[in-house]
This record gives sequence, structure tokens and C-alpha cells, in this order.
Amino acid sequence: MTKVIAEIGQNYNGEIKLAENLIEEASAAGADYAKFQLFDVDAIFSKINNPWYEYNQKNQLTKDQYFRLVEYGLKNGIEVFASPFDIERASWIKESGSSVVKIASRSIFDQELLEYCSSNFDTLICSLGFWDRNGYPNIEGGASVRFLYCKSEYPAIITRQELFESLSGERISGFSDHTVGVDASLAAISYGVDIIEKHFTLDKKMFGPDHLGSANVTDLHTICSFARYYD
Repeated sequence: MTKVIAEIGQNYNGEIKLAENLIEEASAAGADYAKFQLFDVDAIFSKINNPWYEYNQKNQLTKDQYFRLVEYGLKNGIEVFASPFDIERASWIKESGSSVVKIASRSIFDQELLEYCSSNFDTLICSLGFWDRNGYPNIEGGASVRFLYCKSEYPAIITRQELFESLSGERISGFSDHTVGVDASLAAISYGVDIIEKHFTLDKKMFGPDHLGSANVTDLHTICSFARYYD
């Protein structure tokens, strides 16, 4: 059964009510999870030559805001979790009661974070967009580790052959899709992946770096319906 993660990320544009609307729509579309990002803006984003710094700053969720969104997900029948960028924020996810956590591509070399998450969650999902070494990350701990093929470009361009070859990796469980449209996600589902992660927005024309490569409501319905068809 392919699990579908609606990656809201920063697409709520710093507006909690919009984040809640996105959670509602993700649930209505049939997604299994809605996901956010938890970060200290000054720890991972530079102010210098970064036109998105103020946008990133606006999208820095507090612990209280994150817990509000988790609760809102429960009320709407969908599990909300996140990609943490440090151990403190990973602990928020644990405290919220989630059994699953996601490591973003940019954190794939943060061994301390990887091992904390693997020791404190049942399932650890890792995107490999920045992974440039042979084999796969060595992660100690008791979690079930699931690696996702990912091309860390926004938006990404991936040929069908490239997608097929990348998903054929021995330990690849799924696909984090940054392409425009849904074709790559549908192809990956047809190849039998266990997990699809796709950025999600209510409007691809909204301000922000991720909206263009995101699924809108219609797209997400298509992805989820296709995933159920292949169950």
C-alpha cells in the first residue's frame, strides 16, 4: 500500500489558518499524512544573498503552533508530523505522540539527529537528495528506516528512465517528488513504491519558492486515487 505524504512545508506562508485549511484538504483528498518543517531559521538559512530569508522567518513554527496543527490533524482524521532540523524540534515531534519522523535531504549528514530520531521513533523516513556517497547512510537505532529517492531542485526535472533507475535502488522505498505536475508521482506509484511525498498547496501561483512544484487539491486527489488503485 503506497502511503501519501502531503508536504505542506512552508506552503502555508506563515498563516496558521491557511495551514489548517491545507490539513483539511489533504485529509479530504485521501492523504495519509500532512507534513511540516520545524527549524530555527537562523541556524539553517543565511540572511546574506537570500531573497527568501524573511519568508523563511515567517514560516518558523513555534512548539505551540506545531502542537495546534497536530491536534487539528487529529480532528480531521489525518496524522500531522514534520521534518525537524535539530534535536530539540525532533523532541517536539516525539512529545506530540507521532511514531514517524522525516529527515530532509539537507539533514542527511547530521549523524546526531539521525541517530536521535532512529532511537526515538518507530519509522524514520529519509530523503536522499543531497546524498553523494556510495551506498546508503549508516543509521544506528531501532527505527525502521525508509529511504526516498529525491532530486533536490525546485522544481526538479526527471525523465521517466531516470526515475525508474533511481527507484530500483536496493533500499529505496519511495519518492519525494519536486517535479511540476503529477506524472512523476503516478509513475513512481506504478513502479510499486511504498511512499510518495509531494509538496501541497491550495494555489500554485501563491508567493513562495515551493508552490510551483507542488500538487494542488485536484492533483493530490489524483495521486491518492491512483495510490489506492494500485493497492
